[in-house]
Amino acid sequence: MTTTLSCFQTALPKLDGLDKSSTFAFEAFVLPESNQRELGPPHQPGTVSPLALRPTQQHDNTISLDSAVQSIKALQAQGGFLTQKLATHGTLLFRGLPIRTAHDFSKFAHAFGYKAHEIIGIVVNRPELAPNVAPANEAPPTTLIGSHNESPQVPHAPEYIFFYCQKAPEVGGETPISSSLELFYRVQQELPDFITELAEKGILSSVTYKVEKQHSAGSTLRQAFGKEIVDGDDAATKRAKIEAQIARYCRAYYKLLMAGGKAPRVQTFGDGTPVPGDVLKRVAEITDEIKVLHKWQEGDVLVYDNVIAQHGRQPWGGEQSDRLVLASLFDGDRLPGAYSDADWAQVVPAREALAV
Repeated sequence: MTTTLSCFQTALPKLDGLDKSSTFAFEAFVLPESNQRELGPPHQPGTVSPLALRPTQQHDNTISLDSAVQSIKALQAQGGFLTQKLATHGTLLFRGLPIRTAHDFSKFAHAFGYKAHEIIGIVVNRPELAPNVAPANEAPPTTLIGSHNESPQVPHAPEYIFFYCQKAPEVGGETPISSSLELFYRVQQELPDFITELAEKGILSSVTYKVEKQHSAGSTLRQAFGKEIVDGDDAATKRAKIEAQIARYCRAYYKLLMAGGKAPRVQTFGDGTPVPGDVLKRVAEITDEIKVLHKWQEGDVLVYDNVIAQHGRQPWGGEQSDRLVLASLFDGDRLPGAYSDADWAQVVPAREALAV
């Protein structure tokens, strides 16, 4: 497969009308085929993911973090240019920028102008290292994290996900990139009855939280839902505060639990009927067929549109400390169901989403 970027190079806006001392231009560049691919339908022909961007050669040795931030802001001021590119490509890669710390990464990510995502129900321990920045999943190096959209089990998921590589392992540790739209298109072509049933019934998932950590990188019940707990709260107050956060986090599931529902032991549709194993197997196979594995370089930033693109994590050889990837989650304007006191039914039913 040959990757062509000529249309993207000419489409990148110029920043010549701005203060050259505070901004610079980006150029698109080609990655190895193992890191970048042309997306299939329903994407337009010639659309690659990730779209890889770096400072133009005349600027690559003179840029500062402030100029990178100002350049991102200037692009976003042009009709949300980078947001539009995310909607087209699903994932953007930024390389060659002077991002060296968690605070550098935070400044760069916030330059896009999105609102920080409120995290409730966290299943992994993510201590904040800088404003809206925490470690990505720190499960052991041997753990494979399959391709997924972030927080698919709740009404309020982040719309944009930023990853920054502070340290890259020598072997493995890649981050998968694949298109949710392409996956849906392929599954709809091959398994139309499954898509119809999925739209009618939805999917029922369960997550178990315990007072103590369930594994080394996991979260506790208090870390997941105890954000309002303060020192001095008695047991009844702690319980009430945790239950209130659970009600915000998973309103539909919460109603089911209050009605006496039980967690399924196999993957099921929303009505409790099992999803056939051969269907799940084929969906997993298609996911593998359409993904690339991003080989990290220190300083890389990957930005995902969480609706359009999926991510994950490959195992790596060596120690836990050999790979350090940070994450920052943001909300946009499209996803429904922001945490509030509004009725949970504001969530768009699957059948309506499919009609959009």
